[in-house]
Amino acid sequence: MNYRKSPLTRRALQRHVWLPYGAVAVLALLAGCGRKAPETDMAAPVIALPVQAVGGQSNGRFPGEIHARYEMPLSFRVSGQLTARYVNAGDVVKKGQELAQLDPTDAANQLASAKAALEAAEHRLLFATQQRDRDEAQSKQNLISQLQLEQTQDAYASALSGRDQARQQFELAQNQSRYTTLVADHDGAVTSRQADVGQVLAAGQAVFGFAWSGEREVYLDVPESRVDSLVIGQAATVTVPALPGRVFIAHVREIAPAADPQSRTYLVKLTLDQPGAALQLGMTADVTMQADGTRNATVSIPATALFHQGEHPAVWVVRPAAATLELRPVTVVRYDERDVLITDGLKAGERIVMQGVHTVSAGEKVAPIAPPHPEDAPQ
Repeated sequence: MNYRKSPLTRRALQRHVWLPYGAVAVLALLAGCGRKAPETDMAAPVIALPVQAVGGQSNGRFPGEIHARYEMPLSFRVSGQLTARYVNAGDVVKKGQELAQLDPTDAANQLASAKAALEAAEHRLLFATQQRDRDEAQSKQNLISQLQLEQTQDAYASALSGRDQARQQFELAQNQSRYTTLVADHDGAVTSRQADVGQVLAAGQAVFGFAWSGEREVYLDVPESRVDSLVIGQAATVTVPALPGRVFIAHVREIAPAADPQSRTYLVKLTLDQPGAALQLGMTADVTMQADGTRNATVSIPATALFHQGEHPAVWVVRPAAATLELRPVTVVRYDERDVLITDGLKAGERIVMQGVHTVSAGEKVAPIAPPHPEDAPQ
């Protein structure tokens, strides 16, 4: 075949002919090293964001009212007609101070009768004792029969028992007479008046409302939908509109086990750590419950983040150190249209998979990314 080679072709052929074989091998090796080796452990991108506690760092705000740690009605232990009242609502009293008085006539008569009965019993016991001593002396000389001695000893035993019974009746009458005066058993304040002079009172009928001095508490009425987020010992901050600029620290002391039948709310009592003298009974308060440090905070997540492990709800949590996935069971307390409220299993700030929960697996290495649309992010 006769054809004519172009200069370019001749030059290329010359380079090909004169290039050593070893150089061709080196160039091939260098060309191979220039390509990236395929990665075998690539992180799968997932839409994951940190969860936030409901209400930020608190479990809600509630209105409250200042109360004493101990509040009770004061009443007489005996019945009678109220003849005097020495204090009124709002008065501050000391321990042992007289508050009210019943008509003491009947109690005084009973005391006099009991005293006379005791004196008679003591005289009978004295005679029985002397008779017993004489009969025992005569019995040793065989001057009386054994039956007579036994009768004398029985009379002495009866007189002794009668004296003891009369003494107890006298002490009871003394107490009944003392109970006709109502006395404060603790320092405190009279909060209400529930009886008037001239009124006939039954034993135990309330005369005054009374609040002890010292410890102060805040009473809250918590709706049933939020009482589960509170626990005993949980901290709270309390502000009082009547004392601007003052902030008090309190802790949950008691949570009512049953709701009020009328309001359907639960009574929660918080004890103030340092109430101060300026904090008066009945003042209104604004209580902010702090996030519970004894268990995980209540968080809200999108419904798309919920995964079911059998019959139990769970979520995919991104481990911060290794960026791998962990399937963690959670407790759901409420299902909304787009969100789910979680009380146990998650902590505020933990990153979870928000979408595509059925396409991942436990231990998988992931690369968290933000949702492509901002409105898909949890609020």
